[in-house]
Amino acid sequence: MKTLITTALAVALLAGCAEQDANDFTALQNEAGAVLDNGTFGNATMNNVQLQSNQQEYTINLARRFASEVNSTVNFAFNKADLDANARATLMRQADWIRQFPEVRFRVYGHTDLVGSQAYNRSLGLRRAQAVVAFLTAQGIDRSRLEAVASFGETQPIVQTESRERRNRRTVTEVSGFVETDPMLLNGKYAQVIFREYVESASYPTRVTDTAGFADGE
Repeated sequence: MKTLITTALAVALLAGCAEQDANDFTALQNEAGAVLDNGTFGNATMNNVQLQSNQQEYTINLARRFASEVNSTVNFAFNKADLDANARATLMRQADWIRQFPEVRFRVYGHTDLVGSQAYNRSLGLRRAQAVVAFLTAQGIDRSRLEAVASFGETQPIVQTESRERRNRRTVTEVSGFVETDPMLLNGKYAQVIFREYVESASYPTRVTDTAGFADGE
């Protein structure tokens, strides 16, 4: 009986090893790239595969890029929803960035400081968000791509103070998604932008040469 049990266990173990070996080397039975790299070889390779196969969120990547390349915040005077010169200049830069990506939608959040009632501050924050949306629309951005959401009001201050605080009186513009349901529709447009920036990065400024033959700055 012991001999039969031992033989059965040996057969089972050998079968398991054979099955594991077959699973481990399925990549060798397919063309290159058929099996996704999960990062064991290199995270850079994994990141490239995820981008090309739509596994990584385009929304998150664009949101990070927007926040790093332009100022996403504008501030307001106390109890006002009017855009001052600094706010308009910031929003002009936001509009320039937004125009590069016609398939992307944006959301504008309005905030206030802690002075006043919560109900009033929610209304004021929403008016500030609507003022920003109206300005961006005036710069040629399609209104359907912009949303002024219900304000966070006084619930998300940057500075915890009961007093007036300009840094809390703000709107924040963020990437919220895509006009179409499939973000891959953006792929060609995004490639054009990346290529243009690549070409521009390789350009050198023209140096002015004086009559003695020395370039300016030498």
